[in-house]
Amino acid sequence: MSPVRVRFAPSPTGSLHVGGARTALFNWLFARHHGGAFVLRIDDTDTDRSSESALEQILSSLRWLGLDWDEGPDVGGPYGPYRQTERLALYREAAEKLLDEGRAYRCYCTPEELAAQREEARRQGRPTTYDGRCARLSRAKQLELEAQGRRPAIRLKADRREPVVLHDRVRGEVVFQPEVLEDLVIVKSNGYPTYNFACVVDDHQMAITHVIRAEEHLSNTPKQVLVYEALGYPLPEFAHVPMILAPDRSKLSKRHGATSVEEYREEGFLPEALVNYLALLGWSPGGEEEFLTSQEMIDRFSLERVSKNPAIYDQKKIAWMNGHYLTRADLDRVARLALPFFVEMGLVAPGNEQKEWERVREVVGLVRDRVKTLKEVAEAGTYFFRSDFTYEPQGVAKHFAVPGRADLLTRVGERLAELERFDAESVEHACRSLADELGVKAAAIIHCLRLALTGRTMGPGLFDIVAALGKAATLERVQRAVEYVRSLPQSVS
Repeated sequence: MSPVRVRFAPSPTGSLHVGGARTALFNWLFARHHGGAFVLRIDDTDTDRSSESALEQILSSLRWLGLDWDEGPDVGGPYGPYRQTERLALYREAAEKLLDEGRAYRCYCTPEELAAQREEARRQGRPTTYDGRCARLSRAKQLELEAQGRRPAIRLKADRREPVVLHDRVRGEVVFQPEVLEDLVIVKSNGYPTYNFACVVDDHQMAITHVIRAEEHLSNTPKQVLVYEALGYPLPEFAHVPMILAPDRSKLSKRHGATSVEEYREEGFLPEALVNYLALLGWSPGGEEEFLTSQEMIDRFSLERVSKNPAIYDQKKIAWMNGHYLTRADLDRVARLALPFFVEMGLVAPGNEQKEWERVREVVGLVRDRVKTLKEVAEAGTYFFRSDFTYEPQGVAKHFAVPGRADLLTRVGERLAELERFDAESVEHACRSLADELGVKAAAIIHCLRLALTGRTMGPGLFDIVAALGKAATLERVQRAVEYVRSLPQSVS
């Protein structure tokens, strides 16, 4: 058996979509499971829409996900070049071979003529596939059309009378009836190959053994089979993985939330969380576990465990999984990844990252088990860096707008000011002792103090917050809260 060789061939026309990332991941897992090669090939023949910036973003997203490739445009390899625009001579050679053998012909029909032909066929109730009229042109007529300035495309002669039967590693036996086949264009009039032609030539030339791709490409497969047969190439094994749908079973789009890898990165997701979630979209590891390392996924991956049914994308679940990873990842790493979000929010001044490192690390350690993303880490830690926050209205109504609360906060501030040691244990003892002396519940002091120090009613342990803020900041915020409470209607202070 030939060594496994698979490829991922994105078009550099935009960001890497989660569907494309899932396809890349399945190819990568399959290659790594079998000790084979994962090839990155760039389908950049759509020159009007392709861009170097999009390519760099795709490569960056793949690297961020941890999907390394054995061959590709940046690392080279024995079957290069790995950009289709650098392989045009190979496509021309293959097309000329088909022309010479009479398996292809030049087509001079304009887009307007083709549209008119389809409309006429539709009106007459005939199939709207191309009728092959240019295959019957004499050489003299071809020269006449070329003299008029027409640049021909090249079409493959389908000439198929029996169905195309494909054994798909995911979907089983798939049958395509001959009426869906036509003389497909393999080279456009501008000299560039079509997708269905270029990918066949490339997959053969690069010795690809398995074509693992999205279900959307299933309709292309019979056309590609015709190209394989015409060129005399052996077929690789095909595996079409299920579509990814939104919760309402519609096509996944931006209205359902982030859809590109870059967006998830910018929102503060960890790459291992996204990889873990994507792996489970249409593949079962064969157990009850939901959290898997890359190596565990590699060890268990097989096409036999890929489902035929559409996978449903769940934004809430991926956020939940990311929260799990945030809580368990190395604290230094999480803090390092979260630091740019603190800078972006203006909590840490650009250039002050090293100076603020220990503080950021401490804050991340306090809040990370209560949030789902790195961005939320920074948002949850805002009050550690700013004291100009507003108080949550529901907190004010419940904990500040109560008779005697200004006096209570004043007593708390006085007691804390007396402390020589200002750590979590000392502050907690002082608050609970004061509650006993005043005959109030400790919860009343704790809730008031939390609101005074953070502006919020929920968060990390109060006494950990106090220790992180330090004595000066704590007393300053308590005094600010006292003044705020006294500014409320006189009856509550």
